[in-house]
Amino acid sequence: MPAKKKQGLYANIHAKQERIKKGSGEKMRKPNSKGAPSDEAFRKADKTATKPAKAASKKQPASKKKR
Repeated sequence: MPAKKKQGLYANIHAKQERIKKGSGEKMRKPNSKGAPSDEAFRKADKTATKPAKAASKKQPASKKKR
C-alpha cells in the first residue's frame, strides 16, 4: 500500500478556512496561542512550498499585411 504524502501547513490552513465558511463552528487560533503554528513552522513551510506555475504567455500570431 503506497504511503500518502502529508499535506502541508498552508493546505491545512486553507482546508480549515473552507470548513469555517461552511459553518463548522471552528475558529482559527490566534498567533502565538497554544496549538497555533509557530513562526518557525511558517518559515519551514515557505522553504518546502511548491511555487505556483507561471502562466504561459500566449504569443499573438503576426498579422499578415496585405499588399
